[in-house]
Amino acid sequence: MARRDYVDDPNAPEANSLVPAASVVVVDDAGRVLLQRRTDNGMWALPGGKMDIGESLAGCGIRETREETGIEVEITGIVGTYTDPGHVFAYDDGEVRQEFSICLLARPLGGRLQVSEESHAVAWFAPAETDGLAMLPSIRKRLADWRSGKIPVVS
Repeated sequence: MARRDYVDDPNAPEANSLVPAASVVVVDDAGRVLLQRRTDNGMWALPGGKMDIGESLAGCGIRETREETGIEVEITGIVGTYTDPGHVFAYDDGEVRQEFSICLLARPLGGRLQVSEESHAVAWFAPAETDGLAMLPSIRKRLADWRSGKIPVVS
Protein backbone atom coordinates (compact mmCIF):
# COMPACT_ATOMS: atom_id res chain seq x y z
CA MET A 1 0.00 0.00 0.00
CA ALA A 2 1.39 3.40 -0.98
CA ARG A 3 2.18 5.85 1.81
CA ARG A 4 2.98 9.55 1.84
CA ASP A 5 4.60 11.23 4.83
CA TYR A 6 3.70 14.76 5.89
CA VAL A 7 5.89 16.54 8.44
CA ASP A 8 4.68 19.89 9.80
CA ASP A 9 2.87 20.48 6.50
CA PRO A 10 -0.15 22.83 6.76
CA ASN A 11 -1.61 21.09 3.68
CA ALA A 12 -1.44 17.64 5.26
CA PRO A 13 -4.72 15.75 5.55
CA GLU A 14 -6.19 15.46 9.03
CA ALA A 15 -5.33 12.28 10.94
CA ASN A 16 -8.15 9.76 11.27
CA SER A 17 -6.30 6.99 13.12
CA LEU A 18 -3.74 6.46 15.85
CA VAL A 19 -2.03 3.06 15.81
CA PRO A 20 0.59 1.73 18.25
CA ALA A 21 3.83 0.94 16.44
CA ALA A 22 7.40 -0.06 17.18
CA SER A 23 10.60 1.01 15.49
CA VAL A 24 13.88 -0.67 16.31
CA VAL A 25 17.48 0.56 16.55
CA VAL A 26 19.45 -2.65 15.97
CA VAL A 27 23.12 -2.28 16.88
CA ASP A 28 25.70 -4.97 16.09
CA ASP A 29 28.92 -5.76 17.99
CA ALA A 30 30.83 -3.30 15.78
CA GLY A 31 28.47 -0.47 16.80
CA ARG A 32 26.78 -0.30 13.40
CA VAL A 33 23.06 0.36 13.05
CA LEU A 34 20.67 -1.52 10.76
CA LEU A 35 18.64 0.52 8.27
CA GLN A 36 16.33 -0.23 5.39
CA ARG A 37 15.55 1.88 2.34
CA ARG A 38 11.77 1.94 2.12
CA THR A 39 9.95 1.20 -1.13
CA ASP A 40 7.06 3.56 -0.31
CA ASN A 41 9.07 6.76 0.09
CA GLY A 42 12.67 5.91 -0.95
CA MET A 43 14.01 7.05 2.42
CA TRP A 44 16.29 5.20 4.82
CA ALA A 45 14.50 4.14 7.99
CA LEU A 46 14.64 1.90 11.01
CA PRO A 47 12.76 -1.37 10.78
CA GLY A 48 9.34 -1.17 12.35
CA GLY A 49 5.62 -1.06 11.92
CA LYS A 50 2.23 -1.34 13.54
CA MET A 51 1.52 -3.62 16.45
CA ASP A 52 -0.98 -6.43 15.88
CA ILE A 53 -3.73 -7.40 18.31
CA GLY A 54 -2.44 -10.14 20.63
CA GLU A 55 1.17 -9.05 20.15
CA SER A 56 3.49 -7.41 22.67
CA LEU A 57 5.44 -4.30 21.76
CA ALA A 58 8.71 -6.27 21.91
CA GLY A 59 7.15 -9.00 19.76
CA CYS A 60 6.12 -6.35 17.23
CA GLY A 61 9.66 -4.98 17.03
CA ILE A 62 11.15 -8.47 16.65
CA ARG A 63 8.64 -9.46 13.95
CA GLU A 64 8.93 -6.23 11.97
CA THR A 65 12.74 -6.38 12.03
CA ARG A 66 12.73 -10.00 10.80
CA GLU A 67 10.13 -9.30 8.09
CA GLU A 68 11.78 -6.14 6.78
CA THR A 69 15.48 -6.97 7.09
CA GLY A 70 15.94 -10.74 7.58
CA ILE A 71 17.68 -10.17 10.92
CA GLU A 72 16.56 -11.89 14.15
CA VAL A 73 16.92 -9.64 17.20
CA GLU A 74 16.67 -9.52 20.96
CA ILE A 75 15.14 -6.38 22.48
CA THR A 76 17.50 -4.87 25.06
CA GLY A 77 15.96 -1.51 25.90
CA ILE A 78 14.02 1.53 24.80
CA VAL A 79 15.25 4.60 22.91
CA GLY A 80 12.12 6.71 23.39
CA THR A 81 8.52 7.40 22.49
CA TYR A 82 7.55 9.41 19.42
CA THR A 83 4.04 10.84 19.09
CA ASP A 84 4.43 13.98 16.97
CA PRO A 85 0.94 15.08 15.83
CA GLY A 86 2.65 17.11 13.09
CA HIS A 87 3.84 13.89 11.42
CA VAL A 88 1.11 11.96 9.65
CA PHE A 89 1.20 9.09 7.15
CA ALA A 90 -1.44 9.14 4.40
CA TYR A 91 -2.20 5.75 2.83
CA ASP A 92 -3.91 5.18 -0.49
CA ASP A 93 -6.84 3.45 1.27
CA GLY A 94 -7.80 6.75 2.96
CA GLU A 95 -6.20 6.11 6.34
CA VAL A 96 -4.24 9.09 7.67
CA ARG A 97 -2.27 7.92 10.68
CA GLN A 98 -0.77 10.13 13.35
CA GLU A 99 2.67 8.94 14.37
CA PHE A 100 2.68 6.86 17.56
CA SER A 101 5.86 4.84 17.86
CA ILE A 102 7.90 3.46 20.68
CA CYS A 103 11.48 3.03 19.54
CA LEU A 104 13.21 -0.03 20.95
CA LEU A 105 16.88 -0.94 21.17
CA ALA A 106 18.00 -4.39 20.04
CA ARG A 107 20.98 -6.56 19.24
CA PRO A 108 21.15 -9.02 16.36
CA LEU A 109 20.99 -12.75 17.11
CA GLY A 110 21.24 -14.14 13.59
CA GLY A 111 19.69 -14.19 10.16
CA ARG A 112 21.03 -12.57 7.03
CA LEU A 113 20.29 -9.27 5.35
CA GLN A 114 17.45 -9.46 2.86
CA VAL A 115 15.03 -7.01 1.31
CA SER A 116 11.26 -7.34 1.58
CA GLU A 117 8.19 -5.90 -0.12
CA GLU A 118 8.71 -2.85 2.10
CA SER A 119 12.43 -2.37 1.46
CA HIS A 120 14.64 -2.32 -1.61
CA ALA A 121 17.91 -2.06 0.31
CA VAL A 122 19.03 -3.18 3.77
CA ALA A 123 22.45 -2.38 5.23
CA TRP A 124 24.55 -1.81 8.34
CA PHE A 125 25.95 1.71 8.85
CA ALA A 126 28.48 3.23 11.23
CA PRO A 127 26.61 5.95 13.16
CA ALA A 128 28.44 8.79 11.37
CA GLU A 129 27.53 7.28 7.98
CA THR A 130 23.84 7.86 8.70
CA ASP A 131 24.30 11.65 8.74
CA GLY A 132 24.27 11.93 4.95
CA LEU A 133 21.45 9.50 4.26
CA ALA A 134 18.03 10.62 3.05
CA MET A 135 15.59 10.03 5.91
CA LEU A 136 12.60 11.63 7.57
CA PRO A 137 13.28 13.96 10.51
CA SER A 138 11.46 11.55 12.86
CA ILE A 139 13.94 8.75 12.02
CA ARG A 140 16.90 11.11 12.31
CA LYS A 141 15.63 12.12 15.78
CA ARG A 142 15.46 8.49 16.91
CA LEU A 143 19.03 7.93 15.74
CA ALA A 144 20.20 11.13 17.43
CA ASP A 145 18.49 10.09 20.67
CA TRP A 146 20.16 6.66 20.50
CA ARG A 147 23.55 8.18 19.72
CA SER A 148 23.26 10.64 22.61
CA GLY A 149 22.79 7.82 25.11
CA LYS A 150 20.40 9.96 27.18
CA ILE A 151 17.55 8.55 29.23
CA PRO A 152 14.47 8.15 26.98
CA VAL A 153 11.99 11.00 26.99
CA VAL A 154 8.47 11.34 25.72
CA SER A 155 8.21 13.48 22.58
